[in-house]
Amino acid sequence: MMSGRLPFFFASGPATCHSPFPVIAPLLILLLTACISRAEPAADPPPNILIITADNLGYGDLVSYNPDSPILTPRLDQLAEQGTRLTAFYTASPTCTVSRASLLTGRIPQRHGLIDQLAGVAGNYGIGLDHDEILIPQILSRAPTPYVAGCFGKWNIGFAPGSRPTERGFDEFLGHASGNCDYYRHNYREKHDLYRGTEKLHREGKYTTDLFADAAIDFIQRHTAADRPWFCYLPFNAPHFPVAGNKPPGEPNIWQAPDRAFDAYEFGPDETDPYRRYMAVVTALDEAIGRVLDVLDDAEVAENTFVFFMSDNGAFRLGREGLDVGSNEPLRHGGVTCWEGGLRVVAMARWPGHIPPGTVVDQPLWSPDLLIASAELAGAPLPDDRTFDGRNPLPVLTEGAPSPHESLVFQYRRHAALRQGNWKIVRERPDQPWQLYNLASDPAEAHDLAESHTDRVRGLTEAFSGWQRSF
Repeated sequence: MMSGRLPFFFASGPATCHSPFPVIAPLLILLLTACISRAEPAADPPPNILIITADNLGYGDLVSYNPDSPILTPRLDQLAEQGTRLTAFYTASPTCTVSRASLLTGRIPQRHGLIDQLAGVAGNYGIGLDHDEILIPQILSRAPTPYVAGCFGKWNIGFAPGSRPTERGFDEFLGHASGNCDYYRHNYREKHDLYRGTEKLHREGKYTTDLFADAAIDFIQRHTAADRPWFCYLPFNAPHFPVAGNKPPGEPNIWQAPDRAFDAYEFGPDETDPYRRYMAVVTALDEAIGRVLDVLDDAEVAENTFVFFMSDNGAFRLGREGLDVGSNEPLRHGGVTCWEGGLRVVAMARWPGHIPPGTVVDQPLWSPDLLIASAELAGAPLPDDRTFDGRNPLPVLTEGAPSPHESLVFQYRRHAALRQGNWKIVRERPDQPWQLYNLASDPAEAHDLAESHTDRVRGLTEAFSGWQRSF
């Protein structure tokens, strides 16, 4: 309204005692000043969220966790320096399917119901995770500024109609349905296993790690240009071990990596040693993660993007020659067990200006916390009709606050464990007595203290029973 009158007064020439300008102009100035002073400052845009998972990467495979590791991962080393490295971060389950379901729902297996690995073509293409479960992208769609969501990589929680990513809150999907696929042929057993949305996608000869990174980069570029907050879930299938059932007759079951991944090593792509080939697989993964992080810089959104990287579970240590070559040093055992090597995983977080660079977080956190963190970052409300096992990890990551968890509980098949503070009870069968370990002094779980700390075992057993009563 004011802008329609101001030009009239200014066009009327020099003011005289008969002009209203000397009286009204100061009032207008005061009014405009008051309006400006009352204006709300421009709100910061909600941060983008990038969650990257590796598949069966070992706790001891990265030099940032194990200085003796010979595997070259310069981009993950850099990520650890730019943010924080978590040394007591746990997956909620030591196997691929269940771990992913827990991350995406913020709930442990005993609540979301997907308690075991999906088996075979029938299992992987079945319902999988119950359709009543709510996933991170569905939470973020309810934020004050709704997020666009993309998933690029390994799904592995059901691919029947209604179970597929674009039917569970993701706007875009490029990846494979099953727990593993051939890195170049993109098949799971006899079934073609690569999809865009719900349609089969044929990119034979293209390395899956590169396919998924390229899709994530395209997603980030497009939606950053459109000025929309985005959630990118990037679950790589690397470095999952090769599976003989995915190979055609006569083809050797070897670790698959592009030729360029061998360039940094003294050996070449003709190398036959399984561990050396595994090293190249991890290096190719590191390169792909670096390309995704680079696009954040190129798009000038790195400062406003929360990045979290983790392995879905520890490396498998089942004694299979040529396959179980990843390292969980100094932790005990590996995937599909409730020993530390199966549950405690590499994890890093970066959020410039919020997470101090070059820091280490040794407080216990776990994968269900990522749903809560995502909701907090987006300002999205959580449903009140279910129990979430995640807690807000952001004060721990940004301020060094103590863990929000009194205890963490784990059950997989016959294995079970509970961590409370630095103490852990663990058993491999329900008919076995609990073993007790002090993880602060014995992360390798080499010294069972149960007989000398019976009161401690009793207290932790009661905490385990309390968890069970809550399911």
